[in-house]
Amino acid sequence: MRFTLRQIGVFVAVARHESVSRAAEELSLSQSATSTALGELERQYDTQLFDRFGKTLRLNELGQALLPQAVELIERAAAIESGLEGHAGYGKLQIGATLTIGNYLATLIVADLLTRHPESSVHLKVHNTATIVDQVARHELDLGLVEGSCRHPELIVEPWVADELVVFCAPGHPLAKQASATLAELADESWIVREPGSGTRETLDQALRHQHSPLKVRLELEHTEAIKRAVEFGLGIGCISRLALREAFRRGSLVAIQTPELDLQRHFHFLWHRRKFQTAGMREFIGLCRAMTAGVERSDQIEWSFIP
Repeated sequence: MRFTLRQIGVFVAVARHESVSRAAEELSLSQSATSTALGELERQYDTQLFDRFGKTLRLNELGQALLPQAVELIERAAAIESGLEGHAGYGKLQIGATLTIGNYLATLIVADLLTRHPESSVHLKVHNTATIVDQVARHELDLGLVEGSCRHPELIVEPWVADELVVFCAPGHPLAKQASATLAELADESWIVREPGSGTRETLDQALRHQHSPLKVRLELEHTEAIKRAVEFGLGIGCISRLALREAFRRGSLVAIQTPELDLQRHFHFLWHRRKFQTAGMREFIGLCRAMTAGVERSDQIEWSFIP
């Protein structure tokens, strides 16, 4: 075997960042040492793994084929080293979560994991569904937790727990006094909504696909808390997960609007690369997620007293 783990580690880091300098920073190596390790790997096998565009390196067809195996090799080596050193933890997990999951569930699960396994570490990234799907596909994340759909051919998608969006308004809004609202009434309102690419926006758009008149979108915001505040201030009505609105409904600062003509049901999902080695840490994290939602039909029914 002519290659070294260091060379494979450099290959993976450069593939992740598409840059020798950023890979060197991640690996705590000099740029020269990083470039030399990659060059030696390619010369030893008289091949190229990247196409060069100035200072940007992008995986070619061979590099793309080898990357999942290289990532698995590095992760298995790290697991072996951890076992030899007597560490009980799971090393470093790279988890990605979409906004609703990240703000209301994932941080609690991360806290539970680190309490149980203090020698582990977790890097939690919170983005919209499109970004999380892309980062899992590029091996930048070990595991994604998403609320939107995923049709990427290289990713495995497993359902986690049901979720439901709800249309809502401020207590002083005229619709707050009605039992429900029709599509025609909703079309007359100003809306505060999530941005395209988010799972929440995708579900809302899908529910309204037969609506002939487009929504009067007044604001597009990337954060559920910002949407809640804007609706509280009377700028319009919104539509986000019941999970994110549970406490606001209890306080009475926001009011649910029944919409019998809209199907706002969806699921939260796990996703990971189909060619990725599923580490013990990933399995433990997924297990804690499933334990949190055991016995509940929908995310807002989760019994956890300090969910905001």
